[in-house]
Amino acid sequence: MADKTPPGDRIAKVLARAGLASRREAEKIVEAGRVAVNGKVIDSPALNVTEADKITVDGQPLATPEPPRLWLYHKPAGLVTTERDEKGRETVFANLPEGMPRVMSVGRLDLNSEGLLLLTNDGEIKRRLELPSTGWVRKYRVRLHGTPKDEDFEPLRRGITVEGVAYQPMTITLDRQQGANAWATVSLREGKNREIRRAMEAVGLTVNRLLRVSFGPFRLGELKAGQAEEIKARVLRDQLGLDPDFKPATTPKKKPQRRRAPFPKGR
Repeated sequence: MADKTPPGDRIAKVLARAGLASRREAEKIVEAGRVAVNGKVIDSPALNVTEADKITVDGQPLATPEPPRLWLYHKPAGLVTTERDEKGRETVFANLPEGMPRVMSVGRLDLNSEGLLLLTNDGEIKRRLELPSTGWVRKYRVRLHGTPKDEDFEPLRRGITVEGVAYQPMTITLDRQQGANAWATVSLREGKNREIRRAMEAVGLTVNRLLRVSFGPFRLGELKAGQAEEIKARVLRDQLGLDPDFKPATTPKKKPQRRRAPFPKGR
């Protein structure tokens, strides 16, 4: 039987590849009637397009896709990870270093959290890194008020449900006591909204500082708050298991072992 699949790629994938939005967000843009293909407005993302098609968004021609790029960004506390905030709070995207192109964040860090945030110009890269199947470990330095004991973390190591939300088991190491606070290292694979804070509260502990130090193979290192550093294209391809054309490679590369990050300075 002949393959009846239309040539090209789905419109949402093309919009995402052009850095307009993630694929899910691109589907919403299409459904809102903001996209036209060859002069005809479309309202369904179930359409394949090719390079021969003329695509406009809000009446403007779709930009030519750039090669996928990825940045490490040290998010300061006090910024929200959204393009615009209904409460008028400062956003990550309004405070990026000069010269940064239009980017999207891979996941989010909440208002009071800080540390490593991955930024990309490519919606497909964003989608790939956010998929649960990617399974990359997120590692955090967590400062807790009080003098917790190692056994206090056992419910979190087994997995816990808080107000109907199930959190997978976390890897937790109690590192040191520093005055009225204690430092712990927490590793997890999901990163649900305020997951560490809510889980800690469920066992009677209060987080007063939370710093993400790594996301999969990418590390915060010595990057200062507010700074961004681009990942080399070769490293990006290797870590995502892509070939030189940024397509899935037939044999994914092994992820290298990384050294543990130093403790953040208390404040």
